[in-house]
Amino acid sequence: MSDKQYLIDTMTVNNSWRLFKILAELVDGFETLNDLYPAVTIFGSARVLPGDETYEKTYQIAKKLASHGYHVITGGGPGVMEAGNKGAKEGGAKSVGLNIELPLEQSPNPYSTIRLNFQYFFVRKVMFVKYAQAYIGMPGGFGTMDEIFEALTLIQTKRIKPFPVILVGTQYWTGLLDWIRDTLLRGKYVSPEDLDLITLLDDPDEVVHAIKKYVII
Repeated sequence: MSDKQYLIDTMTVNNSWRLFKILAELVDGFETLNDLYPAVTIFGSARVLPGDETYEKTYQIAKKLASHGYHVITGGGPGVMEAGNKGAKEGGAKSVGLNIELPLEQSPNPYSTIRLNFQYFFVRKVMFVKYAQAYIGMPGGFGTMDEIFEALTLIQTKRIKPFPVILVGTQYWTGLLDWIRDTLLRGKYVSPEDLDLITLLDDPDEVVHAIKKYVII
């Protein structure tokens, strides 16, 4: 057997095993979260610390949601994710942490009452969307932007049923929303009704009210 053929065969075997790992993560997620309803997914920076305004506001929102019967899903790590899981746990709801294996920043927080570990980002994203009745975007980095825009894209293209996508923090998000209006909308890269998919709020009570108005238990 030539070295080239050996390499091709090895790659084929490795890809086959990777498919089994992907399927295993999907099955594990479906079986674990099957009865989770209603739930709200919260995204945001892994880098904020307890005492930070974003951390404390996330905690308040999650605890208030829990007190109204909503479970909370986060990425399971530190920062905003920790605050969301902590608020949900202390509020008496299911606190779901969907942890991803990363070399930096991502280590499981201690407040998840349901914890799943993922190797593949896209499988984790399936769980975020499939089991959420609303998305909350707190201030965050590339990962937060990725999750928010993926949800907006799925709703815009009617791949999923529409649900509230709430951005929390006027000061943080206004620049991005201005760019969407001034560049994307003006250039006709999005439609005027696409802007209606996003709700911008600051007050935790208003966030909960907006979700309760749409997701009736």
